[in-house]
Amino acid sequence: MTFGICLFFVLMQFLWLYIEDMVGKGVDMAVLAEMLLYAALSLVPMALPLSILLASLMTFGNLGERFELLAMKAAGVSLIRIMRPLIVVISFVSIGAFYFQNIVMPISQVKFYTLLFSIRQASPELDIPEGAFYSDIDGYNFYVRKKNMDTKILYDLMIYDHSEGFENASIILADSGILKASSDKQFLVLSLFSGESFENLKKQQGAISQQAVPYRRETFRTKEIFISFDANFSRIDGSFLQSQYIGKNVEELQWSIDSIGRNVDSVRVQYAGVVKGTVYMTYAVGDKDSIASSWTRDRNLPPDSLFAKMPYHEQRDVLLHARSSVEMIKNDNQFRAASLRDEQMRLRLHQIEWHRKFAQSAACVVFFFIGAALGAIIRKGGIGMPAVISVILFIFYYIVGNVGLKMAKEGVWTAWQGMWLSSSVLAVLGAFLTYKATRDSAMLNISSYVLVLKDWLGRRGARNIEKKMLVAESLNYPGYADDVAAFDAECRSYMEEKNRFPDYVSFWKNEERRSGNREKELISRMEHLVEDGSISDRSLLLAKLMDYPQMLPTKQGIVVKPFIAALLGIVFPLGLAVYFFAYNQRRLFIQDVKITLRVNEELMKIVTDIVKKDE
Repeated sequence: MTFGICLFFVLMQFLWLYIEDMVGKGVDMAVLAEMLLYAALSLVPMALPLSILLASLMTFGNLGERFELLAMKAAGVSLIRIMRPLIVVISFVSIGAFYFQNIVMPISQVKFYTLLFSIRQASPELDIPEGAFYSDIDGYNFYVRKKNMDTKILYDLMIYDHSEGFENASIILADSGILKASSDKQFLVLSLFSGESFENLKKQQGAISQQAVPYRRETFRTKEIFISFDANFSRIDGSFLQSQYIGKNVEELQWSIDSIGRNVDSVRVQYAGVVKGTVYMTYAVGDKDSIASSWTRDRNLPPDSLFAKMPYHEQRDVLLHARSSVEMIKNDNQFRAASLRDEQMRLRLHQIEWHRKFAQSAACVVFFFIGAALGAIIRKGGIGMPAVISVILFIFYYIVGNVGLKMAKEGVWTAWQGMWLSSSVLAVLGAFLTYKATRDSAMLNISSYVLVLKDWLGRRGARNIEKKMLVAESLNYPGYADDVAAFDAECRSYMEEKNRFPDYVSFWKNEERRSGNREKELISRMEHLVEDGSISDRSLLLAKLMDYPQMLPTKQGIVVKPFIAALLGIVFPLGLAVYFFAYNQRRLFIQDVKITLRVNEELMKIVTDIVKKDE
């Protein structure tokens, strides 16, 4: 099921890529269906890893969601042992995928590209738009102001006929017309009504040259024009594609790589010898012997001095000859470099295709480990969450693979580095996730991240205090009132001292910002008050204790030495981020302290009323 879904997914991507080449060509549905079949076969290596990822995610997600993995682990069966039979199955699937790419893929790709090139060369279907020029018919430009879709009649036609060249173009205007194909689809028959045509007679002048060019104007009631237009679909010969890298198996690719590699090496050595033996400077004027003797006499003079002794016209000739020689050598070297680059590109394409057959097969095993480990960690079955994760991972795999392919094609990386890049990156991810899954890691447990986010945003959980049915001793309400008053005084003292947050420089100088001891003392005293008051049998007091916030100590950084703190403060972007984080933590804690002060007042009132009633 997942393979069918993934194959449909990648096939839709193919349709969006080549939709412009297929639409409007008048090709039969049988030909389009045949091309889609070959395209589907060519896309199997891309759809298979994605389907394995989705299937393994769904399978192990369902096992985890129904606690079947937990039951097997409780029975002493490890996750690797649970995965072992599927590892064997996926290994056979990977081997089968390799043989599919090695045997079926070359044939399907040759047939697919043969049909694609044939459709691209097919003549377009006639669909002349309204109010725009239509130039898909060679040698003609059509303009139609309006057309009737029921009767197929075209109104207000303007036709530019430049089939015999733009200098011999003719113009036809017509009130209306009908355009249809001949029975053998070799010609277009254009029936025009109530119009006129303009044509110059320059082509009939022959060798007579005249300044004025005669033209002919014709008025007609009906006129028929035959336009050569082959609307039949014809397949091109695809034998030339069989010699390309897409039409070869591993053995043929290896033979081609060795052959092209030896050719590239020999050409490189040959071109290096040509460049080495090239004469970059020649004497264009004068006797070589006399120049040599002059050089011998003036051995201590530099060559520029010899050039300066020449007359002006000889200097000009020497410079022109040197310039032409250098340009000729430059053009020759550029031509050799271009031909060598073409051979190197051909070699790289064969190497890329050779590694692709192995890399895409190995990706099946890599995606299985990723999917099985993720399914065991997230413990979500069905097709919703696994489909989302599969698409995200596959897009990442596709992007990284395209980066490696581009680098390998341009010769920046070797072929094996570019083609194995995506599989290597995901193999590391698969190993890490498998390691975490075997140790029951909760790294992808959404609830834990939600709690952390709530902590950062200041969303505290509510307290839950239930009335105890049996207690060893009753609560000493007068002493408890004194404890609440002392805690309230401590909170007010903290507010007076910490209500204002220090500025940026003072923040990095102050060591107290990293300790958090004052906050921990307040939290500890509040928890003791709640614990002591929870033994009370008064429901109103217990309800009020649940209004205390669940305060956490401020996370304002780590304890570091003063010079390290100064260094962090100087590194402005990082220091500013830490500063605002600490400010937010202090703001949340002060907000909790304000709530605590309000609860202290109300709790004091409740305890005082209880003491008065007991008296």
